[in-house]
Amino acid sequence: MAGDGYKVDLSALDQVIRKLNRIIGDLGKANADTKSNTYLPPGSLGTSVAGQCTTSGSTSGGRFEEAEALTSAHAEMKDYLESVVDHLESVMDDFGTKTKKAHGAYQDAEADTSNAMHGANQTSTSSSGSDIGAGSSTGSMSGV
Repeated sequence: MAGDGYKVDLSALDQVIRKLNRIIGDLGKANADTKSNTYLPPGSLGTSVAGQCTTSGSTSGGRFEEAEALTSAHAEMKDYLESVVDHLESVMDDFGTKTKKAHGAYQDAEADTSNAMHGANQTSTSSSGSDIGAGSSTGSMSGV
């Protein structure tokens, strides 16, 4: 058989696409979590009130610089995490799109090869149209 040189397992590509879709879904949740579930209200780490700093019952004079530094660090980390998750989402979406295109191209090539091989073996053109495509190309795709 002419196609014995290589074989692309379309079901394996289907699995990759399904797994990528799950990862993209999980990244969507992570994206929402980094934007909304990491909110730190102003003053939650302590505040300066009328010349006094307050933290859990202790008081002292001046600004509470540590709380300001922690709040700033939290905001920077939150922005960084959001950008990382956005980038991962973009990369995974790109990979998924390319995988789907590759799957489609291999599936089309498989169907073309099958049709060419079956068409060359057919002596009558009247029966080759409906029987060829039904058995060879539809079994490879599983709902992608």
